[in-house]
Amino acid sequence: MEKFYHLRSSAVPLPIEDVDTDQIIPARFLKSTTRDGFGENLFRDWRYKKDGSMEDQFVLNNPRYSGAVLLAGHNFGCGSSREHAAWAIADYGFKVVVSSFFADIFKANALNIGLLPVQITKEQLAFAFERVSDDAETIFVVDLENQVLQISETSFSAPFEISKYKKECLLKGHDDIDYLLSIEKEIAIYEQSIPAFLQ
Repeated sequence: MEKFYHLRSSAVPLPIEDVDTDQIIPARFLKSTTRDGFGENLFRDWRYKKDGSMEDQFVLNNPRYSGAVLLAGHNFGCGSSREHAAWAIADYGFKVVVSSFFADIFKANALNIGLLPVQITKEQLAFAFERVSDDAETIFVVDLENQVLQISETSFSAPFEISKYKKECLLKGHDDIDYLLSIEKEIAIYEQSIPAFLQ
């Protein structure tokens, strides 16, 4: 995984509540066991019409909006537990998803691949949407080390929570296996300290 410290980026607004994992990546595209290639089918049924042409009204097809931050509605990532939803968002190019609430399994799946879910209050989210609606080039500043989301040229500053372990993994660019390998010596020392009859 890439290390994550600090991000400055504009945002793509998706002010829709209760977006489930099947809307993020429809089940018919879950044919691969690797993380590559899912981005092209992110929000597939919203991005494209039945004839395969682009749905011009959908935000991802609107050239006005771009960036590595997805600004999402309340209860994002609900539904099934498929990891592919987080894979599709990351593969498309998003590094952060901001919402006022995430489904627990989606949140865990996102953190496992280095996609940072930032949870703020409903009032803060409403302000963020309003700001992006007024100015599509609004810059969001995500400071993982200090666990704060800011909006440039405003007084907006929203703290966010993240587990100590996942924060350390993101800062170091480690997935769970990388983390275990990084403490291999400590594990070996601990194993040697266990009495033989317990091994």
